[in-house]
Amino acid sequence: MTGQPAAPGHEDQRGAAAPRPGTAPGRPLLPGRPGRPDVFTFGETMVALRGSGPLKLGGTMNVSIAGAESNVAIGLARLGHDVRWAGAVGEDEAGQLVLRTLRAEGVGVSGASTDPGAPTGLLLFEARLPEVTRVHYYRAGSAGSRIGAEVVERAFSAAPPRVLHLTGITPSLSPTAGAAARRALQLAREASSLVCLDVNFRARLWTAEAAAEVLREWIPFVDVLIASDDELPLCLLGDGGGEGSPGGAEGNQGAEGSQGVEGNLEAEGAHGALRGEEGDGAGMGAEGADGGLALCGSEQGEAAGAGAGACGDAVPLPPQEAAGAPAATVATQAGLLLDQGVGEVVVKLGTQGATVFTQGGSLHRPAKPVRAVDAVGAGDAFVAGYLSALLDGEGTAGRLERAVTTGAFAVASPGDWEGAPTRSELGMLGAPPGTVVR
Repeated sequence: MTGQPAAPGHEDQRGAAAPRPGTAPGRPLLPGRPGRPDVFTFGETMVALRGSGPLKLGGTMNVSIAGAESNVAIGLARLGHDVRWAGAVGEDEAGQLVLRTLRAEGVGVSGASTDPGAPTGLLLFEARLPEVTRVHYYRAGSAGSRIGAEVVERAFSAAPPRVLHLTGITPSLSPTAGAAARRALQLAREASSLVCLDVNFRARLWTAEAAAEVLREWIPFVDVLIASDDELPLCLLGDGGGEGSPGGAEGNQGAEGSQGVEGNLEAEGAHGALRGEEGDGAGMGAEGADGGLALCGSEQGEAAGAGAGACGDAVPLPPQEAAGAPAATVATQAGLLLDQGVGEVVVKLGTQGATVFTQGGSLHRPAKPVRAVDAVGAGDAFVAGYLSALLDGEGTAGRLERAVTTGAFAVASPGDWEGAPTRSELGMLGAPPGTVVR
């Protein structure tokens, strides 16, 4: 975390003073500073049209909205958190649908704006096979792609968030969107806001090379990095290509995003106070005087200790159990990112669950078994659950447990965000088949 007050005698690997970890996992919701939202996020949200089959055959379509950042915002709001979203929509009916939906879900949209000179973006989902969905973007020149740095400056000026959540989608949209994200990172450091980055690589928006150029400059600012195993190379210094890294074969419609980073970000000490004492399994640290969050550096022993109640079957990940890229490769890449200053690397492994890496070790949580209906939006639901538990003061096991639970709700429901659970619904996945809740 950036700028957190330090306890004497605790140093992280770069020499920056680190806070002493706080109370055990599972404690009550961390008190927030009055007027300071839990999470601020921004990006493009579009109107989403979902067909039941190939688009060329026509038929009916369901109308909704979709956007990675707003999906996370809705997931957090349903779990009871104060979350704000900013973005631009067109001065059109589609834009009104976006804002109306977010307001109805309890997401603050006071920082959003309408752009009379550009339309709201459009997203088409085409269910081509039972487990294969094609996505078609119509967002070039959209209002959302023209978001500027003034949007985040207004948001931080009004109420600096406890957590800033970014995705790798926003900088792919345009140079101005990339500049807005870069400015948000700088403001987060000044405001001692914890920074969460979900890589969310989209090959139809920019190339792997363009994404890597931006993401690698962001890494020194990142406290919690969330990525799939094949996205990790994009964040590493040096050559991010080669086997196992996302390719750009799907096109380069948004390659101008490579211009999203102009000049260097001054990130020294950006979040040197994130780590706790190595080997301490105490969990989330208490809020400091600035209202920020502190994460412990190692909660490896949680599964057998205080965190076991929340996630009893979470276990340290044996090297042979990782999916996708070889386990040793994933662990090595995560270790390199930790050495670059990331506080926590969360690797999504799809049906295999997820693994968290810290300087103290790793912890794996298998996915929840559910009947899959629609995998779209599962990653955003996972992020919402993870951040929710982090804000609640849960340790690594508790954060993984809630993340795989919210991800399972998304997979078991159609739509990007419609299946996101409320806090009271989190325990429903453990109910036996045929249960009727009265």
